[in-house]
Amino acid sequence: MFFRFESPWLLGLLLLLPVLAAWPLLAKAWSRPSGLRYADVKLAVSSGRSWRVALRPVLNGLRILALALVIIAVARPQTGHAREIIKGEGVDIALALDISGSMASLDFQPDNRLEAAKRVIGDFVQRRPYDQIGLVVFASNAFNQSPPTTDHDVLQRLLDRTELATDLGIDDGTAIGMGLANAGNMLKDSDANSRVIILLTDGVNNSGEIDPLTAAQAAEALGIKVYTIGMGRTGEVPVPMVDAFGREQVVYQQSELDEATLQEIADITGGRYFRAEDTAGLKEIYEEIDSLEKSQIEVERFTRYQELMAWLLVPALGLVASEMALRKTIFRKLP
Repeated sequence: MFFRFESPWLLGLLLLLPVLAAWPLLAKAWSRPSGLRYADVKLAVSSGRSWRVALRPVLNGLRILALALVIIAVARPQTGHAREIIKGEGVDIALALDISGSMASLDFQPDNRLEAAKRVIGDFVQRRPYDQIGLVVFASNAFNQSPPTTDHDVLQRLLDRTELATDLGIDDGTAIGMGLANAGNMLKDSDANSRVIILLTDGVNNSGEIDPLTAAQAAEALGIKVYTIGMGRTGEVPVPMVDAFGREQVVYQQSELDEATLQEIADITGGRYFRAEDTAGLKEIYEEIDSLEKSQIEVERFTRYQELMAWLLVPALGLVASEMALRKTIFRKLP
């Protein structure tokens, strides 16, 4: 639900109300005061100012307030209720994300590899509002972080809570085959015509009970396409470590990435392999995947508006009636 004015330009008339409110005072200041000859003014001075005279400006206040309500009413305030009718079909996507200790490497600015991946994946998810997207994380084993869902706010919160295996206190390792198998199992019962896994890792398969190529063949049998992303620069990269005294320091370690296996996984399933060496490159990869996997969606948007004019005109008429009644009774002027 939202609020709007059909003719908002009419609200500019409200700027005239301060002038109308000040007009009696200005007229009084500009007019020449009348004189009266009287032998003794003591009686008039001692009589004081009555409450009727003191409260008489309230009449002008009622009139100004009524005019303000009328101006707002003719600007036609409305509340709207929007409804979307979605036709077609989105793409069911499973995101497989490596959370092994090597994802703490500091070669992706402004933070480590995992945080860079989470930001880029979050942007990717927000660009696909009509797709069911699930999340699998893997280190020495694989875990379903979120089932496929179109509630991307929930998915984003679960993505934000994703941490490194070392921070979670679970065994470190890189079980690419397990991550791929879990992602495939997540999509196996999907009725979508297009089912996609996007697997991101920065290492070599060294854990788990399922070989990555075996998992790729299973995905291909299910009609699931796999895009693989190898993350990390070649050579030595900075990695945060804690020494024996509990002090944090940065050391350089060799970055290992099994590109051949990632390429073969993509080839088996009809997908593509990408290599990301910095955050900008990773963002471009997800943007390219986004352009390759288009959802066949038609969205028709209907908006029903409810007029609120009566809610303002009725009190305005009440104020006008009150002002007229007061002028004819309590604040009546004798000729």
